[in-house]
Amino acid sequence: MSIAAGNEQQLLKMSELAERSGVSAGTIKHYLREGLLGGEEGIVRTSRNMAYYPPALVQRIALIKRLQEERFMPLRVIKRVLEDDPGRVQALIELEDRILERAIASADERRVSAKEVRERYGIPENVLKRLAELGVLSPGRGGYGQDDVKIIEAIANFRAGGYDEALGFTVYDTLRYRTALEPLVQEEVRALLDRLAGEVEVERALEMIAAGSEPLRELIGAMHSKLLLAELGRQRERRR
Repeated sequence: MSIAAGNEQQLLKMSELAERSGVSAGTIKHYLREGLLGGEEGIVRTSRNMAYYPPALVQRIALIKRLQEERFMPLRVIKRVLEDDPGRVQALIELEDRILERAIASADERRVSAKEVRERYGIPENVLKRLAELGVLSPGRGGYGQDDVKIIEAIANFRAGGYDEALGFTVYDTLRYRTALEPLVQEEVRALLDRLAGEVEVERALEMIAAGSEPLRELIGAMHSKLLLAELGRQRERRR
């Protein structure tokens, strides 16, 4: 099959497709075999070993690779979501990127040095170091981000209230909360992105997420308090 000179200039060879998408030719051929690139539509084969591909595949290939590497999605799942609504998947990735960009920028702007944290809250350096080793804190070169500072402040308040090592309260108690919160946060992120991506403009979605952070803290705190009292009540009833 021959193709017009104008079309040949617009279409891409496999090597060009690989270069522009940042994905190897071998991987692209695998995507083709798995039916991830929309079948043969738009592909012009000039011989058994030569074909030209539409430039629109560049973005789709890059998206598939990101879903594999960043969201750990198997190809069969990627194929299904792309068939259902590829535009929504792209919107989800864009929203994720913008959320992370804003969070990183905010954390970098408002970091508090390790020295200032120690002086302000009186937390021993070895305790801060152990919390970082456990992954509860994530200090950077500029010090601690605002969420880390709030965690440190909470721990300082616990210690001031008598929750100290002498009674068996240690930094390892924080792992209980992290372990419980991780699956909750994963579910929350899935629900949040699924409801916002493609339905709300990215900037509006970012505003909603920012506006909801403090009410969410209050909701979790209030529910925790209520559940704590209910459990204490159950413990008392069992002892009777």
